[in-house]
Amino acid sequence: MNLFSDFLASIRTAANAVAADLALQGTIDLDKVTAEPPRDPAHGDIATNAAMVLTKAFGKPPRVLAEAIAAKLREHTDVAHVDIAGPGFINIRLRHTVWPRLLDAALSHGGSYGGSRLGGGLKANVEYVSANPTGPLHVGHCRGAVFGDALAQLLTETGFDVTREYYINDAGAQVDTVARSAFLRYREALGETIGEIPPGLYPGDYLKPVGEALAREHGDGLLALDEAQWLPLVRAKAMAMMMDLIRNDLAALNIRQEVFFSERSLHDSGEVADTIADLRAAGHVYQGSLPPPKGEVPDDWEDREQTLFRATAFGDDMDRPLLKSDGSFTYFASDVAYSRNKIRRGYKELIYILGADHGGYVKRLEAVAAAVAGPGAVKVVVRLCQLVKLYRAGEPVRMSKRAGEFVTLRDVVDEVGPDVV
Repeated sequence: MNLFSDFLASIRTAANAVAADLALQGTIDLDKVTAEPPRDPAHGDIATNAAMVLTKAFGKPPRVLAEAIAAKLREHTDVAHVDIAGPGFINIRLRHTVWPRLLDAALSHGGSYGGSRLGGGLKANVEYVSANPTGPLHVGHCRGAVFGDALAQLLTETGFDVTREYYINDAGAQVDTVARSAFLRYREALGETIGEIPPGLYPGDYLKPVGEALAREHGDGLLALDEAQWLPLVRAKAMAMMMDLIRNDLAALNIRQEVFFSERSLHDSGEVADTIADLRAAGHVYQGSLPPPKGEVPDDWEDREQTLFRATAFGDDMDRPLLKSDGSFTYFASDVAYSRNKIRRGYKELIYILGADHGGYVKRLEAVAAAVAGPGAVKVVVRLCQLVKLYRAGEPVRMSKRAGEFVTLRDVVDEVGPDVV
């Protein structure tokens, strides 16, 4: 039950009754009629713009039309007073008996009060946080986590079939860097003095437990292996433990996502290659060269013939590379396969909560969904969130896991509690 939506129906009924009295022909468009709280509570409980937006259709001045609609509303059993304000706004005061009835309804419905079936069971995927698994979440991730979870809950309460999802970026060079950093901590756990962490590696103490776990599981056995042999083992262990850290950080905020989807799984299963092959067969992938971009040059632009996704055919600003010069897939290629995976799982609405620095992703994500599912078949919604900035002594604190300089989300939650965050 929603007081304003319920009363909006009564206001529209009153407007139709006035139309009947005036013998107006045809159907009156009532879509712009609203029912909302007045700006000043002293004016009443509900305000409507009905007379203002219907004056042309009715052929009457707003105040004259407002008086006619108000007369109909005064017949409503829940209405105590109806007043006309300004050029024709209608303010409605409800009887005191309305409020106990609403409270009783709220209590009887319990936790389901205020919900609706607006979504009609539509499958919606809300992807949020998706921070790189290179360490614990830092305070900068708070806003996206809270916003995404709140949005997912609102969609659930309004009748959508919602999946809360986290995309694990575990296929890039950065996770190999984490693995090499963890291997250094493994040597340290075996008693070796490692000294200062070399530049380019992650210096955080949070990798020490990974090294200790590797030492317990393998003893000194990994030392006899070449990097090509130990890297996959250490990487898998480091990723598992980093994701445990991240899940625990999110749980401290009372955020629990149902799906943690691995980017690496798209490559290992051949899904990235299959996706590109399917798009090529559909005419959406071609060999060509990109013109030099205007302004700032994107990281994935190269002056050469390459494999390109025809993104401009679906509203993007430029076609997008799918393969690097060394033959490996671009990060965007993984994004394409991931979108197709979601669509194949039956989602009709793909919602992405991204950092404000990802504004350029909006059109390309829309283009991918249109190419994979067909234009208009799947709705893509992108919401951008600014990272949280933390200040110390009036100066912004730079957040960098690579430099080991960050304030963890858990630190903030432990200090002020999840509700404040």
